[in-house]
Amino acid sequence: MEMLARHTVAFATLGCKLNFAETSTIAKSFAAAGYRRVSVNSPADVYVVNTCSVTEHSDKKCRNLIRKLHKLSPHALIGVTGCYAQLKPREVLQIEGVTALFGTAHRGEVFETLHRMLLEQAKKQNLESEHIQGNKLSIVSPIEGVKSMFPAYSSGERTRSFLKVQDGCDYRCSYCTVPLARGESRNIPITTLIRQAEEIAASGILEIVLTGVNTGDFGKSTGESFLELLKQLDRVEGIARYRISSIEPNLLTEEIVEWIASGSKFLPHFHIPIQSGCDAVLKRMRRRYTTALFESRIQMVREKMEPPGQRFSRVFFGIDVIVGFPGESDEEFEQTYSFLEKIRPAFLHIFPYSRRAGTPAATMSDQVQEGVKRVRAARLKELSDRLNAEFYAANRDRTLPVLFESTRRGGMMLGYTDNYIKVERPYDPALIGRIAQVTL
Repeated sequence: MEMLARHTVAFATLGCKLNFAETSTIAKSFAAAGYRRVSVNSPADVYVVNTCSVTEHSDKKCRNLIRKLHKLSPHALIGVTGCYAQLKPREVLQIEGVTALFGTAHRGEVFETLHRMLLEQAKKQNLESEHIQGNKLSIVSPIEGVKSMFPAYSSGERTRSFLKVQDGCDYRCSYCTVPLARGESRNIPITTLIRQAEEIAASGILEIVLTGVNTGDFGKSTGESFLELLKQLDRVEGIARYRISSIEPNLLTEEIVEWIASGSKFLPHFHIPIQSGCDAVLKRMRRRYTTALFESRIQMVREKMEPPGQRFSRVFFGIDVIVGFPGESDEEFEQTYSFLEKIRPAFLHIFPYSRRAGTPAATMSDQVQEGVKRVRAARLKELSDRLNAEFYAANRDRTLPVLFESTRRGGMMLGYTDNYIKVERPYDPALIGRIAQVTL
């Protein structure tokens, strides 16, 4: 392959940890071919934009970013992939500056295609003007036919890596476009993931975050189990800590929690979506659990992982919640508020409901006004701040292991405890990527 050391590439990633892992893997191919990576705020020969489409605001951010990059480097090649590209390819192709679009099944073709196009651009006179006039490439397959999975893990930082273990979802919640953008639940074999984890360990990274659309659903396409994956990852030498980025409450089984609590490398940190604390709303959302099941899972984790003197403070629970789902009444919202206050998570990820084309919820009656959503989101934000402060206060004076990052701000560096408490201390390069015991 012709080396292009003089050429530059920049990457922009919007959305979830899964996207970051996929972008990092795409970037490795450009690096291997001799491209010089530059900041996305700098002029470049090639831009790769990995998009999100979880809300209308996400789509707007993607459009604005692409326009900004085109203005920054009018003759650059801009390749767009991700959920927005799969869901609305015609809309994306109409954005000024887009060169090529890659659907879910074609992430692995991003480098080869853009590399070839850049070589052709260098050989053909006036190709830039032809490109701007509309010679755009679209590589998108119907999502129903997507059966393969693009393996990915992030690299390039010395602290942690996001390892993609699963993709797609079979749940079909009434508000969600993810199955339309990423397809059915599927995964690669455990043996492949172990090899990737070993590569991560060899780079000196100590912590891996398992990512996926429906992580606990691992095994659908290989006949393996999520618990089996956890047990084999736990044996990888060089990796000291694992986090599970998100897991559905109905898939967080007692067997999994008992094994994690038995002394594994998996940390007391769980990110669990509830979306609503009202059973009537959960039913309209087509979620696969009730508030009673959700509460029982939280209680079970606390009983198995928190000593009596550390109840409500040892395990960090981050919980996703949607406000303003169609038909959500004031009473139903108050049920959600009271339920969250009762179970006392350490943090709330709050999302105002966004109407997404192609989903059943988009055609439901009683769409909630935007102003009502903002008020409800603000109330939950206040609750989240209070619960987070209480969690931090309950851990004060404890000595916990902290993995420090390379980020330097105002002479200080940051790190996270095993139960996800942010710690700040004076910058010390010797601590970067190391775990140290710190008294909070």
